[in-house]
Amino acid sequence: MILATSIVLILTSLLMVVLVLMHKGKGGGLSDMFGGGVSSSLGGSSVVERNLDRLTIGTGVIWFASIVVLGLLFKSKGA
Repeated sequence: MILATSIVLILTSLLMVVLVLMHKGKGGGLSDMFGGGVSSSLGGSSVVERNLDRLTIGTGVIWFASIVVLGLLFKSKGA
């Protein structure tokens, strides 16, 4: 169980790095390569940006949950 949770933590950590780098900053971001730059100036953020936000938040929740689970597993194991 500890090994599986550690693998999930590593994968979500790498995915979080990629997702955060894809977000649009002040000068634009990597999300423009995937259609984020096509949005009109009248509507707030594009569909791609909103989906990227949702994916980043979901990945962050899984990342945080895996840290909590690992902490509980190590505490119960006595390590």
